[in-house]
Amino acid sequence: MSDWTDKRPMSPHTSIWKWHLTMASSILHRVTGVGNYLGIFIVVAWLFATAVGPDYYEPLSAVVGSIWGQLILFGFSLSISYHLLNGLRHLMMDTGTGYKPKFASFTAGFVFVLALALAVGIWIFSGLVPGVDPLNMTGA
Repeated sequence: MSDWTDKRPMSPHTSIWKWHLTMASSILHRVTGVGNYLGIFIVVAWLFATAVGPDYYEPLSAVVGSIWGQLILFGFSLSISYHLLNGLRHLMMDTGTGYKPKFASFTAGFVFVLALALAVGIWIFSGLVPGVDPLNMTGA
């Protein structure tokens, strides 16, 4: 056992802190940074397969076209969207604004919602959503 006699914790721990939106936002920003780093390998593989020819492109296309491949690609789109928007939020905070707890929580939540909307919008307007024609959005 430790000789620590003070009842207070030695350092803040997850059992001490209450989870809040700005904490989740900070952690997710780091996670999406790593996810973007890993996801770029998919883009490089696609570029390589496209350049080499159909023998490499068709198997990759089959994997990417599957349900799991589409989910991974949407997750990558969402990750990029979130990291971009939260990075802009951090730039705003670097100017010294946005540190009041209510406003910081608002902007963190707003970034979550806006990132999802941006990722969905990218997929709709690029024609990646099955059954949706971005050139004929009138429904006629």
